[in-house]
Amino acid sequence: MASNQLKKAPFAPVDTAWLRMEDPTNLMMITGVIIFDEPLEFQRLKETIQQRLLKYDRFAMRVVPSKVPLRPPQWETDPTFDLNAHVHRVGLPAPGDQETLQELVSDLMSTPLDFSKPLWQFHLVEGYGDGCALLCRLHHCIADGIALIRVMLAMTDDEPEPPEPAAPAGSQRPRRQKGNPVLAPAVKARQVAENMLHESMEALLNPSKTMDMAKFGANATTSLGRLLALSPDPMTNFKGKLGVGKRAAWSQPIPLAAVKAISKVTGGTVNDVLLTAAAGALGRYLRHHGQPIGGLDFRAAVPVNLRPMDEEPTLGNNFGLVFLALPVGVDDPLERLQELKRRMDAIKGSVEAVVAFGILAAVGLATAEIQDLVVQLFGAKATTVMTNVPGPRETRYFAGKAMRQVMFWVPQSGRLGLGVSILSYAGEVLLGVATDAGLVPDPEMIIQSFQEEFEALLALAAPAEAPATKVQATA
Repeated sequence: MASNQLKKAPFAPVDTAWLRMEDPTNLMMITGVIIFDEPLEFQRLKETIQQRLLKYDRFAMRVVPSKVPLRPPQWETDPTFDLNAHVHRVGLPAPGDQETLQELVSDLMSTPLDFSKPLWQFHLVEGYGDGCALLCRLHHCIADGIALIRVMLAMTDDEPEPPEPAAPAGSQRPRRQKGNPVLAPAVKARQVAENMLHESMEALLNPSKTMDMAKFGANATTSLGRLLALSPDPMTNFKGKLGVGKRAAWSQPIPLAAVKAISKVTGGTVNDVLLTAAAGALGRYLRHHGQPIGGLDFRAAVPVNLRPMDEEPTLGNNFGLVFLALPVGVDDPLERLQELKRRMDAIKGSVEAVVAFGILAAVGLATAEIQDLVVQLFGAKATTVMTNVPGPRETRYFAGKAMRQVMFWVPQSGRLGLGVSILSYAGEVLLGVATDAGLVPDPEMIIQSFQEEFEALLALAAPAEAPATKVQATA
């Protein structure tokens, strides 16, 4: 294909900022893992990606740097695009358990994507128990987490054998009718997405104020001023110089019904319960490693979606950030929950807490030196990036097989060494942790502590006949 035939697209300023944040010690990738009880057919996986993912032009486009200083890069169709360079098949070493899979996820989380090609990869991991796992890596400059989750949902079905895929290009155009296989995935994804954000941290803001928040974020000076006013977070084992190696771990599933039972008894939301357990787990970890935590607070940078949820899935980055102070040093779980709820309620009612994407938009147009300064500011004001995304309530099918569990991790913007992800799916909740291996070499201990903290909260709900649920420790 001649270069003058290549499709090109401009980079949005916010997307440029995420691209420039790429660093060998802090890769700007969103990493996800989907677990199946049955093996996936590799050819069907590739066909699903070809039909459902590549309909978005961006996934066949590479990043082309500008030859003019300070000018943003461009998206350009990869003239040598080859699906085989992006979809790989690997075998998991024995014993093929969760610990082994976590090692593989950690290795790939530490490995940069190939910038000479479109910035995404899928690895079909065979030999995981009796089934398999699908590991996905996508660069943050393509889209934010909410957008990519919605794109991934558009690749799934609500039944094992969906209608036949669209006819090849050049054939008769399918009719737009009920059940049309061309429209069904996107329509279903939108319907699922509309139910995703109840009680999520992406829905911290009143939906009616979303546009007001977007306008507020457009004023980068105001937003930056509010960020500067925050005091730096205290130094803990979670903060320090980053290395290349990363570690990933995730919990055993927790029944969502048990979380709701705790929330009913304590008067908190599902979010309050999960964040209380997460904050307690981080405190336990620090105490175990000899750090006093009495009265300790530190902040979580929380993504806040600014994209209308009733629109078709679109790419790009469209979110702000909230800085939530976690009451890590409060030992009593009920007191910690009540304090966290108070802080969450204050955020819900205040636009002052939003550091919107206007800062990143301005940074995307600035020099590398200015961007580095702002990134350091983000890192000074927070200790962790924390996301909580409610996924589909019912089982979804990918390439004909039921998705049993889903987990994901977003990059730690601001060169932070700790990321905490919470995702609910099909009646269960998983907590995932991504850490810098030099700062936190044992994220499994945070996972174990989270499960112990949840047990303590569950005991509070026992008198109210909460489900008799015992959370298993990670293998």
